[in-house]
Amino acid sequence: MGAWPPDIRTTGRKIGYARVSTHDQKLRMQREALNAVKCDLIFEDHALSGALAKRPGLDDMMKELQSGDTVVVFKLDRLGRSVLHLSDLLVRFQQDNIHFCSICEAINTTTPGGKFIYHMFSAFAEFQREIIVENTIHGMQAARKKGKHIGRPYRLDEEAILEGHRYVMQEKLPIHAAASRLKVSHATLTRGFKRMGLNLI
Repeated sequence: MGAWPPDIRTTGRKIGYARVSTHDQKLRMQREALNAVKCDLIFEDHALSGALAKRPGLDDMMKELQSGDTVVVFKLDRLGRSVLHLSDLLVRFQQDNIHFCSICEAINTTTPGGKFIYHMFSAFAEFQREIIVENTIHGMQAARKKGKHIGRPYRLDEEAILEGHRYVMQEKLPIHAAASRLKVSHATLTRGFKRMGLNLI
């Protein structure tokens, strides 16, 4: 943990987010940390796994955020359900002129040095998508070698599905608009996301 409390130099509001994944975990430590940095609003999710597609507190926070705000969390793993999800969230924050602070990891994009973190997470997002494509292709090749029937070709290959996911997660396109770019239906793109285990915000 870096300097305490962190120096959050924002002209907007400080918006806190806290999550616990089981009923017996307490939010007290996260709340105390978020209150210590004087968050204007705090959104919470209780007894929810980070992997769940729907997190009401996170969804409400995303709707509330405005340009100039700073999102504050106690730890990185409280926000993102995966490295890819976390990376996409931070790319979206940068595009919307929203800062980010994670107290335990001493990440603070309101400081000059902290702004570089957005570039790192943008690179992480692309790296994770490349890994997903490689793993999927290797899995299909291994199945073919074992004589397993893969079935007829899908309308969208893995790279197209991941591009559609980027449209939705980073560019904030509705699924139907992302599907239109890829010249497929909403249902086809949604099935592609499910096939590759890709969650949406």
